[in-house]
Amino acid sequence: MTDDLGHQLRFERVPQRIVCLVPSLTEYLFWLGLAEQIVGITDYCIVPAEQVAAVPKVRGTKNPNREQILALAPDLIIANKEENRERDIVALAAAGLTIYVSEIDSVQQAMASLQTIASMLGRSEQARPLIEAIQAELALAPIRQQRVATAIWRDPWMWVGKATYAADVLACCGASNCLADPAGRYPRLELAEIAALQPDRILLPDEPYTFSQADAEQLQGLAPQINCCDGQLLTWYGPRIPLALQTYRRLLSGIDD
Repeated sequence: MTDDLGHQLRFERVPQRIVCLVPSLTEYLFWLGLAEQIVGITDYCIVPAEQVAAVPKVRGTKNPNREQILALAPDLIIANKEENRERDIVALAAAGLTIYVSEIDSVQQAMASLQTIASMLGRSEQARPLIEAIQAELALAPIRQQRVATAIWRDPWMWVGKATYAADVLACCGASNCLADPAGRYPRLELAEIAALQPDRILLPDEPYTFSQADAEQLQGLAPQINCCDGQLLTWYGPRIPLALQTYRRLLSGIDD
């Protein structure tokens, strides 16, 4: 197998002990029916709640406990280029562990990674309905196009740049990112700078920063529409992709205004 960074992985058998360092992919592994093979996850792997509660935690995505991971003796670690630090991946690989690193900046890349992971773990047939559902959603044309700015953090204010998975989810649903191209993955822009871009809509997801209606009220006047929205649907790739595309297509169409 080859991961998204071009690293070749060789297996003598289907991996049976998996450590996953990516919350959304942990959800996907459980969805594939691999609960018994998952031996380690991060503190941020929170769904499915009942099942992850019983799995050993190896700290966070940015500071995994390498010694604990080694002690778990995984035959596969699943990581992500953005979620996890390169130095941790390099150190774990140097210790002789096999690591699949995903790089997901679009819905198409997410779909390809989900297919590869399923194939690697002997679950291609289980993944097929999800892949087909994603393809069906992508085949639907957006109802309406509009210019959108999506916040990702505040203090300082940070925004979703164009070269990100979240931006591509929105683009598939009819959003044109109003930030400059290129503007970096998550550029810092003050509210006055966002107002100057004249977005049709500002989105305030509840993850990773928990934006609320109070934040929306503070931004009144910066755009005709300001919406609080589901951050996991926007940023988590896996079994929730079809619902994400349905939800944001509906929101951007103006149906929920």
